[in-house]
Amino acid sequence: MSKITPCLWFEKDVLKAVNFYLSVFPNSKITNKDIMKDSGPNLDMDVMVVDFNLSGQDFMAFNGGPLFKFNESVSFVIDCDGQEEVDYYWQKLTADGGQESQCGWLKDKFGLSWQVVPKQLGQLMSDPDKVKANKVMQAMLKMQKIVISDLEKAGDN
Repeated sequence: MSKITPCLWFEKDVLKAVNFYLSVFPNSKITNKDIMKDSGPNLDMDVMVVDFNLSGQDFMAFNGGPLFKFNESVSFVIDCDGQEEVDYYWQKLTADGGQESQCGWLKDKFGLSWQVVPKQLGQLMSDPDKVKANKVMQAMLKMQKIVISDLEKAGDN
């Protein structure tokens, strides 16, 4: 068990958000739900805190009301093994109201920021040939979703 667990503040619909993340990330599950006492007929609204695990990472999420919103100062990095995995997470997390951003960043439909990053990006950007690494960096800065083949082409030119 990790000592540090990210806690996510949702205005409402925490269970809807958590179930969305469980559908995106393999090997994920809810580990605990705290329901308000004297809960009414709408259990989704009465679930206050949800502990869950996404692909081995523990999270806590709760319905906190409209006081705070997510912003880009906190994001979660998804380390991808190749283009197929990048495409999968990009498509799933931008669906139904998510927003593409720059350099592999996006916001999902709940406003949470993610970085969808192929492992090849780090390898290409740390090339000992600094000119090649800079060309890769410049190509990445023009992208929204990271396209590995375009980075490789940039480095080869």
